[in-house]
Amino acid sequence: MSEQTERWTKATVYPDMWADPAEDPRNNESAADGELATLLDFLANYRLTLRMKCEGLDPGRLARRSVPPSTMSLLGLIRHLAEAERDWHNWITEGEPLPRLYGAKDADFEGAVAEQPVVDAAYADLAREQAATDAELARHADLGARVGRERVAVRELMVHRIEEYARHCGHADLLRECIDGRVGQ
Repeated sequence: MSEQTERWTKATVYPDMWADPAEDPRNNESAADGELATLLDFLANYRLTLRMKCEGLDPGRLARRSVPPSTMSLLGLIRHLAEAERDWHNWITEGEPLPRLYGAKDADFEGAVAEQPVVDAAYADLAREQAATDAELARHADLGARVGRERVAVRELMVHRIEEYARHCGHADLLRECIDGRVGQ
């Protein structure tokens, strides 16, 4: 990442935003009502933010690593969050845990190579694992309920998921700005 990129945005209202407020798909007119709705709204917005940070990039740019010795890339983040979703699903189920998606520790980042089939599989893995964890959590209306082998509280898992996505969206901000200079919230 030695080439110097110039900062830019598509926003015209606020120069540090990703998109103008009227065009930002994360902006919704109605505020979430209640604790569960608020948690789900935050989670949905962070998931969308990650996808927005990756949009318009080819496999080479998605797989571009940050700075040595780090193996972090946008594609690696997608794969990592798919792995995290599977892990969370394993926390809250009673049966045998599902195996890791990508193998050994850090394989989610190490295997994030600049090939279209790897990109397509990463997005499909993320969508599938998100849906599986969401479906399992939807079975538990009580946010204080302790579920699965780990006996984790549903609320605690929801907050943990939001924290994980939020932290990695911060990484995605920096990665995207290094890739092509695009800035934004």
